[in-house]
Amino acid sequence: MTASASESGAKRSFTVRAGEASGDRIRLSVYDMLIGPIYTPRAFFYRQTLDGEALRASLGRTLRNFPILSGRMKRDPDGGLSVLCDDAGVRFVEAHASVRMPDYGPRHTAKKGLDRYLSHAMPFWVVDRDTPLFTVKLTHMKGGGSILGLTMNHAVADGSSYMAFVESWSREHRGLGYPKPSHDRGVIAALAASAAGDSRIGSAHLTVTRRGQKSAFIRRMAFGSLGGVKTVSTRFTADELAAMKDIAMANLAGTKRWVSTNDALTAHLWKVLGEFRARPDTSRERLGLVADFRAVVAEAVPDDYWGNAVTNTRPGMTAAELRSRPLGEVAAAVRSGFSENTEERIREEAAFLCAEFEAGRLKRVMTTMGLDAFDGTIAINNWSKLPFYDIDFGQGAPFWYDFPSMTIPWTVHIAPTPADQHGGRDVYMALPRERVRTIQEPSWADRFHRYADSGEVFPLTFMAAKAED
Repeated sequence: MTASASESGAKRSFTVRAGEASGDRIRLSVYDMLIGPIYTPRAFFYRQTLDGEALRASLGRTLRNFPILSGRMKRDPDGGLSVLCDDAGVRFVEAHASVRMPDYGPRHTAKKGLDRYLSHAMPFWVVDRDTPLFTVKLTHMKGGGSILGLTMNHAVADGSSYMAFVESWSREHRGLGYPKPSHDRGVIAALAASAAGDSRIGSAHLTVTRRGQKSAFIRRMAFGSLGGVKTVSTRFTADELAAMKDIAMANLAGTKRWVSTNDALTAHLWKVLGEFRARPDTSRERLGLVADFRAVVAEAVPDDYWGNAVTNTRPGMTAAELRSRPLGEVAAAVRSGFSENTEERIREEAAFLCAEFEAGRLKRVMTTMGLDAFDGTIAINNWSKLPFYDIDFGQGAPFWYDFPSMTIPWTVHIAPTPADQHGGRDVYMALPRERVRTIQEPSWADRFHRYADSGEVFPLTFMAAKAED
């Protein structure tokens, strides 16, 4: 590991390198390029103070197995993207705050002002630039405790890969072993090449946007980041989720159908948000379900594949059906939606994306789920199995995890709860600003938590989408 440093006031900036460079040029897949070079920030909050020098040393060692993260993104002659593994390095900022660690949690999230704990990179200043694909900001709080803010370029990794790297780093830091990742993007190209039939079949949940349509979507996202969209959060306890699943399974008694706890929670959120939106009975309600497809095509894409391997499906029903059907039937529809992710469908989708790239149209392709987010789709991204609360750098696990507020309305993120609340779920919902006051009325909190017993019920907590000091 090598690290160079510069100082500015209370902050020190380092460039952390693995100390070795293969010079390989890793060609990004069509799924990587579909995402684009945006960054995904995450922050981990620790009661104990972390050792910055030791973190930089273990990060450098970990980068030897993840050379793509210390490389730089390049444009290929055919318009594609690659990462040159030249070990140009990761930016690591170490800072000291003048305030004590707030008592973050479900009633006081860290979204307001989270940017101060992150070291951002410009997403439109990445290709053919000396812009790091991963950045770290370690902030030590007055009186003890540290905040570890991480940003990673989404074009190189999905959520599962992101957390696989962070978990590997934490294990490397503690002298533990971890599985080495596969960076072979050729498996995605092989997946597409093996598809049978017309590649257009794979466009079921993808849209080739019309002229100006994608730009209009980006403008609406920008409006959301300026305060047009607000994030509301709440916590569902393990007991509450168990009751929810029991009700769903009771609804399905005698049908031989099974649903998971996450299916039941997803169905419940879809139903309540459907009631809240109050669209006409005949309106088509869609549920966007984000899913990792590694397990579906296990023989073609290994579990240790490090990159983007995410697809989505969109089960639907009318607004009247969504409101009237029992929880179990809606949960079964959720389960059926995930079941659409067959090996054949994933191969066809990969083939469609490759065909669009060859035709020069991949930049115009968007997920239909995303494109419809402002209208008929509620999109749910379930992170509840990701190891957010297992990231231990020798000073214990984080007591809180957070990420910036979402900018696209009707988007829902489900996260695990800390170790002392094992089995629960923290749920974040992005809503149009004008609807936030309504959903905070007690009647809506009662609907979200209708399966809770007489014990503690978590309120719907509102946080501004834009940092305010």
